[in-house]
Amino acid sequence: MRTQKCHGRVITALVGCTALVLAVTGTTSARAAHRPGPDRQVLPAGDGWAAYGTGTTGGAAAGRAHVHTVTTWEQFKAALADGGSAPKIIRVKGVIDADGPSCDSFAVPGYDFDAYLAKYAPKSWGRTTTLDGEPADSPEGLRRASAAAQDAHIKADVPANTTIIGVGENAGFNGASLQIEGVDNVIVRNLRFESPLDCFPQWDPTDTADGNWNSEYDSAVVHGSTHVWMDHDTFTDGGHPDSTLPYYFGRIYQQHDGELDVVKGADHVTVSWNVFEDHDKTILVGNSDSAATAAVDRGHLKVTFHHNLFRNLVERAPRVRFGQVDSYDNHFVAGDGYSYSYGIGMESQLVAEHNAFTLPAGAKAGPILKKWKDAPLTAADNYVNGRLTDLIAVHNAEIPGETLRSGAGWTPVLRTRVDPAGAVPGLVDHRAGAGRIG
Repeated sequence: MRTQKCHGRVITALVGCTALVLAVTGTTSARAAHRPGPDRQVLPAGDGWAAYGTGTTGGAAAGRAHVHTVTTWEQFKAALADGGSAPKIIRVKGVIDADGPSCDSFAVPGYDFDAYLAKYAPKSWGRTTTLDGEPADSPEGLRRASAAAQDAHIKADVPANTTIIGVGENAGFNGASLQIEGVDNVIVRNLRFESPLDCFPQWDPTDTADGNWNSEYDSAVVHGSTHVWMDHDTFTDGGHPDSTLPYYFGRIYQQHDGELDVVKGADHVTVSWNVFEDHDKTILVGNSDSAATAAVDRGHLKVTFHHNLFRNLVERAPRVRFGQVDSYDNHFVAGDGYSYSYGIGMESQLVAEHNAFTLPAGAKAGPILKKWKDAPLTAADNYVNGRLTDLIAVHNAEIPGETLRSGAGWTPVLRTRVDPAGAVPGLVDHRAGAGRIG
């Protein structure tokens, strides 16, 4: 046995890089017989932005000591910490509850939600002053401390050179928030993520004229990391959709944030064959228009979305700032409350091609695109309810005052299989998501 570099990564192998790649891709039937199991599969060459440069191999090179099968949140966190950035494979068996026994378990002594509502009710507090300056012993200060306890529990830091993969057809997390921050070479596959519920949303009286409840916790955050492959996962609000949430101060008590965010200079990410469903603010690529954020994000945020199912979402599939985003062969199925799919934001360079959109009878195609800032995009060969549709032209015709320009200024080359848009619903609806890994 020997070690060598394959696609820029050190591997331990009985065969050379060429044989390893052929085994992974299944180039011939003889070599396909040696294809590794899903936990040791690597991102195929050319498969989206995560294939750029060194490619993405996750924990494929892990030795036996760094292959873990976990069934609890405590075991999962321990496996993540084991061995630092040494290659590791974490096999998730069954559904792991990451959100603790109850919200009460995170509340600090003295925290009382009724007292919070009484103190900050608009009729007494008003709508012009934020709660940020409230002292530690105030209802807001106690809320912050309680939120910090939940934050520490449900977030899990993912190290470099890691593969996290579900075992079988029913594996995943309830209430987890994976933090892929400042690392390289991560694979997350075959997992169902039920969105975290923020136990302690903050009331902001100044957020819009009516105020808003603002929540934390995405199911997964790619923050300043590179070479990340998210594949055959399912992201959903599950048993806690927004329709079950109460209202306070006339606003929904929002306990959900996003399903997946790619932010803070993250780069070279491929998101393939996933299901994103039953959610409001789904995916951000770039999280701010600010000058400080722009200095970090310009030249980065290169993300590919392909063969994903976006079903019953409200918005952000994704909302894009800055980076070069390639979105092709995805199926978008609109439901109640649908607002838009693609958000065109600050200096975004979106290419949206060969996608299929299924809209309710009578719904117009113009809102598929939402203009937040002036940024040209490429949108070609997209089908709406089975008909070829120029998304930019219909947007400009149906939404006066939000004129979009054509031409993203770049041409994606990191694509493997590109399916005809007309075939996308049949392919994606039956093959995307957790439990359907090849």
